[in-house]
Amino acid sequence: MLAASVLTDQPITLHNVPAIEDVSVMLEILCGMGVSVHRTGSAVQLCARGLRDPHPSESLCRRVRASILLAGPLAARHGRAVLPAPGGDLIGRRRLDTHVTGLRELGIDVEETGHFVFRRKQLKGAYLLLDEASVTATENIIMAASLAEGETTIFHAACEPHVIDLCNLLNAMGASIEGHGTNRIIIRGQCELTGAEHTISPDYIEIASFSAAAAVTGGDLSIEDLEPSDTYRVLARGFQKLGLTWLIENRVFTLSSPQTLRIQQDLGSCIPKIEDGIWPSFPSDVMSIAIVVATQAQGTILFFEKLFESRMFFVDRLIEMGARIVQCDPHRVVVQGPSSLQASHMTSPDIRAGMSMLVAALCAKGTSVIEHAQMIDRGYERIDERLRCLGAKIEREPS
Repeated sequence: MLAASVLTDQPITLHNVPAIEDVSVMLEILCGMGVSVHRTGSAVQLCARGLRDPHPSESLCRRVRASILLAGPLAARHGRAVLPAPGGDLIGRRRLDTHVTGLRELGIDVEETGHFVFRRKQLKGAYLLLDEASVTATENIIMAASLAEGETTIFHAACEPHVIDLCNLLNAMGASIEGHGTNRIIIRGQCELTGAEHTISPDYIEIASFSAAAAVTGGDLSIEDLEPSDTYRVLARGFQKLGLTWLIENRVFTLSSPQTLRIQQDLGSCIPKIEDGIWPSFPSDVMSIAIVVATQAQGTILFFEKLFESRMFFVDRLIEMGARIVQCDPHRVVVQGPSSLQASHMTSPDIRAGMSMLVAALCAKGTSVIEHAQMIDRGYERIDERLRCLGAKIEREPS
């Protein structure tokens, strides 16, 4: 949605924008390109009328995965974009092939010369069958197609809630998009887009993270102002296998204590499995958190991480804390609980693993230290302050 601001010269106002490090970096990238950015509390107003440079800062782009989302809108509206390979978490190979193939089909030439150079030729709608349901590739193609001549159909599109959120913003800007939330999205290109105002949906990954922290520490948790959504059913389908349950009524999410964390066996008393995949499968970004909950649940369960080959490596730290985990291969771990975790000195390798270590430390005996806490800040706003408000004994030391 921040990247979408370059699709128009009129102001875009976004509400409920999280004060996380990745957002700060994206805003800094946009500022450096000449986009006007004004932030007031959780609201951000952006205006790309003064955009002058389609070559954003290389050093900043290498700090955030979302920088690749500038390719489609910059090339579509401004004719050109020069981007380095994006940064982000080191959780395995993260292909850009689907971005490149989709944008080429729309009429955007792509050259790789140490950097990626995107040049608009004749922007025309196309029928696209994506080779993977990539969230960022789907978003990049949708943004470019919003200004393409004619109709674009994206089949095997990503269905995640944040894709829906982006499409809702684009429609408010005057785009014509149908089917978002399904794997077939139709975009009818417009000559231009206008300004708009949009409120960003709550972050379901953060909701899952706080729920996990409450469950393993025996706490109660309420989260207010949630829109009715199937998102929480997707989360519940995985967490219910661990015995974690919650209630959503009148826009309030409630997790009550005590939670009976007991792994629900499959039919025939078989060991159950939680596996991630494209939406509406269990989200990959929540797998690390769910593994920590499993260490505190009675029983045995298999986790199968299908999307990223390095996501599971953080479990070594949990094993050092006393968790009974067997890593079968880069994609699968077996967890047997409950385990009495002991405090440890750890280093956060990525956003989700860092948050998982933090949840584990909250229920461990003794005082744990987590280095590289700034990795957690990339995806969680004021995490130490907010956890303290919930009763956690947590302090941040200057680096």
